Amino acid sequence: MFKSVGVIGAGAMGSGIAQVIASAGYEVCLIDVNNDVLQRAKNNLSISLGKLLDKGKINAQELNAIFGRITFDNELKSLLDCELIIEAIIEDFEIKKSLIHQLNEITNEETILASNTSSLSITSLAKEYKNSDNFLGLHFFNPATLMQLVEIIPALQTSIDTVESGKNFIESLGKTFVLAKDTPGFIVNKVARPYYGEAIRIYEEGIADIATIDFAMTSLGGFKMGPFTLMDFIGHDVNYKVTSQVWTSFHYDSRYKPSFSQQRLVEAGYLGKKTNKGFYDYSISLPLAKTEENELTLEYIYMRILCMLINEAADTVFNNICTEDDVENAMLFGTNYPKGLLAWANELGIEEVIYRIDSMYDRYHEDRYRVSPYLRDRVSIL
Repeated sequence: MFKSVGVIGAGAMGSGIAQVIASAGYEVCLIDVNNDVLQRAKNNLSISLGKLLDKGKINAQELNAIFGRITFDNELKSLLDCELIIEAIIEDFEIKKSLIHQLNEITNEETILASNTSSLSITSLAKEYKNSDNFLGLHFFNPATLMQLVEIIPALQTSIDTVESGKNFIESLGKTFVLAKDTPGFIVNKVARPYYGEAIRIYEEGIADIATIDFAMTSLGGFKMGPFTLMDFIGHDVNYKVTSQVWTSFHYDSRYKPSFSQQRLVEAGYLGKKTNKGFYDYSISLPLAKTEENELTLEYIYMRILCMLINEAADTVFNNICTEDDVENAMLFGTNYPKGLLAWANELGIEEVIYRIDSMYDRYHEDRYRVSPYLRDRVSIL
């Protein structure tokens, strides 16, 4: 399909994307202005492929072939022959804009340029590209070598042919794609907000401590990580920034409002596991959940967070951001949720979900707890 693909940014995400693309048989040019970052990427790729060799997933010949398809450089002019270029640099609009302007000098009319942004406007970025009809979002998830999902986000300017090329390319990598409208957070980072935000609200209200809230979601919900453990794992600088971007981009919709608790962690430099302290202190033994909490409290925590997740997924479909199938696949493969949220709603009973959210609205009288018309419509159909 493409003879050569360029990846800009050799950090964990960029180098992971490069490995995935090279493993699918493409020639890849991995670019970073920092030689130390490039060398670290080269070392990490060697280690990553070595682990696959040790596990018997590839043989020595395949390892050498994959590594041999990746070239490492710090000059953008090395991308001249690339038919697709994916930028995976820092999540800052002005820096990405500057990069796009530089790429305008070396790309031709056929070159497709993709952004791996997780929350910035694809349409705004496309405006900066000289061939904006050849611009789109290709949002891989970290680690790209393991996560199955890629969100494809067309800008308003993106041509149908470019979207089809993006779909075909992602399929050729063996990945699952979902198609999202260019809205804040796209699908995954929009729908997942209540997993963090509602958990923090429960904690701030004093209903339960963080260990108990995490325990409720892992034990009753089957989630691999509780919300506080997951935020610590992601990093509060990253998680808080995405929440803030989604909130401001949705014109300060209360559903996405950031919390002071997480803001204070960021201000203190307690960013989670990478700083050894976040909601949890990793320099000491982690606290256990208060298992003496009665089952009703645990069930309340679990259902409150889950119903808000379901409501967000439903509203995403209602507002034509994506299809029902895509919102299900996005959360199954982008966040490894135990079930698709709409399927989960059907299991619980949509009437029960509506009742729970309406009850919260009756208590708080906040627009945050408004039931999506999608759910009410589903009840009227059943």
